[in-house]
Amino acid sequence: MSPVDVQFAVGAHVLAVLGYHCDTLVTSDVVARSVNVDASFARRCFANLRRAGLVRTRRGKGGASTLARPAEDISLLDVYAACDARPRPAVHHYMVEPTCPVSSDIWPVLSRALGAAQQEFERALAARTVADLVQDIRQREASGLEHRPASRSCRRRSAATCSIEERRSL
Repeated sequence: MSPVDVQFAVGAHVLAVLGYHCDTLVTSDVVARSVNVDASFARRCFANLRRAGLVRTRRGKGGASTLARPAEDISLLDVYAACDARPRPAVHHYMVEPTCPVSSDIWPVLSRALGAAQQEFERALAARTVADLVQDIRQREASGLEHRPASRSCRRRSAATCSIEERRSL
């Protein structure tokens, strides 16, 4: 199994933080605490999102970020594309064994199946926006639903270094 790629999830988390705080400028430190990553990692994520035109940032001392356009206009597919998320699974290009019907035909058959799955995945991402994420978060918050449990690593650290979400659950 390949390593897990969290770039999309981190990008969506960053944009949800900015969307949650609406028109307020948010520092990379605030975002880094929410995602529970180092501020330099958060800034690298911001760079991809800025290049894609999804966030506006003010650099330097007092620097902060905001969404470049309304959360309703940023699809999760936009985020996926901006974060250089891993490409879809691919079919191998090993030599074909001409006497085997599976070997001879697996490439076009599996390519078609994987292409259809990727299209469905992208269609589902295109149908959801950052505003949808923020709305779902606000609804969970208002309904008093339990937050995700703190990770084991967070329990070993002080609450001050845990993300806001993790601190609530300590």
